[in-house]
Amino acid sequence: MKSAYEIAMSRLEKNSPTVKLNEKQKQEVAEIDSQYIAKIAERKVFLEDEIKKTLLNNKEEEADHLRRQLAVDISRLEEEREEKKLRVRKN
Repeated sequence: MKSAYEIAMSRLEKNSPTVKLNEKQKQEVAEIDSQYIAKIAERKVFLEDEIKKTLLNNKEEEADHLRRQLAVDISRLEEEREEKKLRVRKN
């Protein structure tokens, strides 16, 4: 008898089959991840430093703006990363 988890996983597999990647695709996906992890880290370091500077100067509104900008930048970079990985998976 299958557990609820196993039933759910088999239904998911029917609706959206798992894509098997070849070695080249795996390497490309890993490279994309690596590049975007670095881009996100770079952006975080830069903007978090700017946020600290603005807070030291008692500019709370500017710090809030920078926090929102950081969130938008991270979200945009993550979307780009997923789009590139999806293209690799489709090829």
